[in-house]
Amino acid sequence: MKTPVIAIGLDAADNSLIEAWMSQGHLKNLCRLRQQGTYTHLRNFDHYRAETPWTTFLTGCSPQKTGYWAPVKLRQGSYDITEIGAYDFTEYPPFYALNEDYRVAIFDVPHSRPSEQVNGIQVHAWGAHSPLAATESQPPQLLHELERQHGKHPTLHKDFASCLDISALHRLSQGLITGISRRAAICQDLLQRESWDLFLTAFGETHSAAHYFWHLSQPDHPLYSLLADTTDDPLLAVFKAVDQAIGEIVAQVPENAYVLVFSGHGMGSNVMDLPSMVFLPELLYRINFPGRIGIAAGELGTPLTPPLITGRAKRGSLGALWSLKCDRNPLRSFLRKNTPGKIFGRLEPYLNFQQPDLVSPFQLQQQSEPLYYQPALWYKPLWSQMKAFALPSFSEGYIRINLQGREPAGIVTTAEYEAVCDELSQHLYRLIDARTGKPMVKQVIRTRQDATDKDPKLPDADLVVIWQEEHATDVVDSPSFGRIGPVPYFRTGSHRSRGFFLAKGPDIVPGSSLPVGHALDLAPTILNLMGAAIPEYCEGKSMLKTASALVG
Repeated sequence: MKTPVIAIGLDAADNSLIEAWMSQGHLKNLCRLRQQGTYTHLRNFDHYRAETPWTTFLTGCSPQKTGYWAPVKLRQGSYDITEIGAYDFTEYPPFYALNEDYRVAIFDVPHSRPSEQVNGIQVHAWGAHSPLAATESQPPQLLHELERQHGKHPTLHKDFASCLDISALHRLSQGLITGISRRAAICQDLLQRESWDLFLTAFGETHSAAHYFWHLSQPDHPLYSLLADTTDDPLLAVFKAVDQAIGEIVAQVPENAYVLVFSGHGMGSNVMDLPSMVFLPELLYRINFPGRIGIAAGELGTPLTPPLITGRAKRGSLGALWSLKCDRNPLRSFLRKNTPGKIFGRLEPYLNFQQPDLVSPFQLQQQSEPLYYQPALWYKPLWSQMKAFALPSFSEGYIRINLQGREPAGIVTTAEYEAVCDELSQHLYRLIDARTGKPMVKQVIRTRQDATDKDPKLPDADLVVIWQEEHATDVVDSPSFGRIGPVPYFRTGSHRSRGFFLAKGPDIVPGSSLPVGHALDLAPTILNLMGAAIPEYCEGKSMLKTASALVG
């Protein structure tokens, strides 16, 4: 006889937050589940940690195996960046694609797509954070039925706000909490319709909240002391709403079911957005064009002011950052600093009298470029002239070498490739957080054995920059290329390669613990508990199958 499995993902929910708030009595339902079952930490990969965790979970495979590294890709033989969305699952299907042997219900799991091999129901992109796929369901009428009865998610594709706009952040919080309530109602509805062999859903609201509310909740962010209200924690409010929803969902679960709650990756103070999106492309610009500055000129050794939270920052992070662009044209410089961003964006094309330069985010927006907010693309007109350039990133720093024979206007020969990688790595390791004096770079990873490596499953980046994780900063110093910043903060939470796993059910010892697992182990664990075969291509193992003291 099959034992049902109810699996609930908390997207980017950090284990340190979960554990602290459980111990403080804020997450009563999670705490009760923890007491009734077993718990452990999960590890994940140290790079591409924003882009790959859900695909890793869904396939049971590493990005090295799937070749899926990010939802954006450099088009081969060009300098064009294209959005590819979620993994297509052609080579490795989702682990729950079990054909007729098991009845499965999938509701709103990030980065998932419909699979014809699922015997049951599937709803995609109802309210997930960055779902990367179209909103649809199988059967097709199910989505409309659920939305008619329970409502749409109020923040789908709108789960963001300026970290400086407190009113907008609170509106976002209320939208997320409304979405959580509706998600709980839909999950209860689906659980009552049938006794599923597997019911899988995920709360994307924890991901959105941690990105945008971190500085209003956690004292380790530099903006906390300037903006936080200690009587109002919107991040905790979202997690408490999720905890309540979990309690309501679990109340509909059969008594003999396994209940799993997990997170494949976590979140901390944002130590990656500004380094990857702003500092890295600007540093590479200065390395390639000595003596020139693109944005955010600063003087080494000068006293630092507090983080930028007034004046130009009120124009929004993009407008505030673009106002810091260096300009030899005094009229353009004046208008950029003193004209509202959208108005200046319309004027700027008529004021461009000099050689090819950085392209404005507002111009990119007018051109319908979906990644206009990625500063790396502002430097794109100059990529063909550079030895190396930064690629758009949602987490670590990604560097592409402008290689002859691979890039359309490549200027680095295969013989020079290693020397260029060495040179860039040396400059990166010398980059300093100007506020703390500590090194910015923890590690520079080379993704290729050599310049001739053409494995199509390799990432676009030749170098991946792993930043330090101790302190968020808005200004960095390079001894060779000067100060970059201060610049306005973007999102205030960024990803960490850590998660958690919690399970209760038949023969699981209450209050027990498991050895630290890996996100690759999640799919095999679920399949094992369902009594289903684990595909040979899965790279992990069941965390419970080998724990004989926990599962009989």
